[in-house]
Amino acid sequence: MLKQVDAIVIGAGIAGSSCTLELTRQGHKTLLLDRLSFPRHKTCGEFMSPETREMLEYLGVNPHRHGAEPSSMDKAHIILPHGGEFEVPLPGRASGISRYTLDQLLHEKASESGADIVTNVVVTDIHKLDTNSYEVITRQEGVEARYQAKAVIGAFGTKRPRGVSHSQSREGEQVYVGVKSHYSGIHVPSQVEMYFCEGGYVGISPIENGLANAAALLTLDAVQKLGKSVTDILEGVSRTHAKLAARLAEGSPVPGTQVSVAPVRLSRVPEPWSDFPHIGDALLVLPPLCGDGMSIALRSALLCARSADRYLRGHLSLSGWKDQYSRDADREFRQLLRRARIIQRLAFTKANRLYPGLIRLVPGLASYLAKATRLTETRTFV
Repeated sequence: MLKQVDAIVIGAGIAGSSCTLELTRQGHKTLLLDRLSFPRHKTCGEFMSPETREMLEYLGVNPHRHGAEPSSMDKAHIILPHGGEFEVPLPGRASGISRYTLDQLLHEKASESGADIVTNVVVTDIHKLDTNSYEVITRQEGVEARYQAKAVIGAFGTKRPRGVSHSQSREGEQVYVGVKSHYSGIHVPSQVEMYFCEGGYVGISPIENGLANAAALLTLDAVQKLGKSVTDILEGVSRTHAKLAARLAEGSPVPGTQVSVAPVRLSRVPEPWSDFPHIGDALLVLPPLCGDGMSIALRSALLCARSADRYLRGHLSLSGWKDQYSRDADREFRQLLRRARIIQRLAFTKANRLYPGLIRLVPGLASYLAKATRLTETRTFV
């Protein structure tokens, strides 16, 4: 039996959930699919910029719901492997909240708005039926289901469903591994701490309930020398950085919060469309040190939902939707990604030991770097 909906969003993370929420608020019958269950812990820096908070407010999502109390941050503290340190003021007050909590809040809001959410389901195929419809085939516990929709939106991150076209030329060549664990007992003041070490960096930031999140992005070569479990990897990389080792030794890993993702390849340019639009990490993977992944997920979801609404109401053709969203995504993210890639490269040059002195000589440089990798706070998506 073929089930009819207006739109299908594949991937129920921040981008997919917020896009689904916005489409249902616009009056479209929307189905949200994910291959895993929610809520769950995900590899993420769990850093919520001022731009992220603004967009959550627009969606009506309250991070303080259910007693969750996000932490607060107003600066980044950079600690280099040779001992040099400097601080970068953040352009506005940021918050820390776990993906476990944030994804749960987004799903609840999407369900309340009328969205249909199906998890633990595998998308086995996606067919473009004609110029106005797609068929999505899923399998759950051996049972096949077929859905037909006028719109399909990809929010599947780096794990693309079978058959989805992809341009590898849009990705960087370096392969990374991302790991994350929560810690108890580590008191982090109002800041995010970035420890640059062999093969990458580790960020430690406060989240809700007095916990700290330790998230790392490391090259595959470096990880292969460190161990197999997340805690082994974090302990191993800390042995290359004395101050990181001392910091992690203050606390204990919280059981069940350890997750990893691989392979991770940073984007060269955004990829807004294959046979349908992409949002979130399916659109682009930004260097995590920029700390703006959550806001990019939300902004891309809202931009896509805005043009999708026009398409679903018949004001745009499918090609018109593709052109509109591709232009929006290019305008919003291409230069941001370019600046972020430059800063990522500069962070790992051998000259990075000179950066603390350079920051002291040019005080405004730190603020510029923080703003250069940020979206602007804007209501243009409303």
